[in-house]
Amino acid sequence: MLNIELIKEFVDYGVLGGLALMGFISLWAYFERLLFFRKIDLKKYKFQEELENDLSHNLTLISSIASNAPYVGLLGTVLGIIITFYLLGESGQMDASSIMKSLSLALKATALGLVVAIPSMMFYNHLSRRVEVLVNRWKIIQKQ
Repeated sequence: MLNIELIKEFVDYGVLGGLALMGFISLWAYFERLLFFRKIDLKKYKFQEELENDLSHNLTLISSIASNAPYVGLLGTVLGIIITFYLLGESGQMDASSIMKSLSLALKATALGLVVAIPSMMFYNHLSRRVEVLVNRWKIIQKQ
C-alpha cells in the first residue's frame, strides 16, 4: 500500500529543505566574495586572466542557484498538486477547504523558490559589476 503521508512529508521537507540550503549557500558565497573584494591587492596580479579567475570564483554557483531555485520550487508545487489529486481520487470526496489548503501548501514551494532566486540574482549582478570595476582598476594600475 502506498503511504502517501510519508511521501508528502518527504517531498515537503526535501524540496523546502533543499531550497533553504540553496539560499544559505548563495548568501554565504555572496559574503565570501564581498570579503575577498575588500582585501584584494590588485598590484600582485601580473595577468588579467589570473585576476578575473580569482575575482569570479563562486559567481557561477550564485548564478546557478538563482536560475534553478524557481524550478526546484515549481517541482515542489507540482508534486504537491499531484499528491492533492491523488488524495482526492483515493477518498472520492474532499471538501473544498481541504483541497484549497493542500493546494496553498503546495504553492509555498514556488514562493520559496522565488524568495531564494530573486536575491541570488541580485547578488550575482552586484558581484559581476564589482568584478568589472576591479578589473578596470587593475588596468589603470598597469598603465601607470
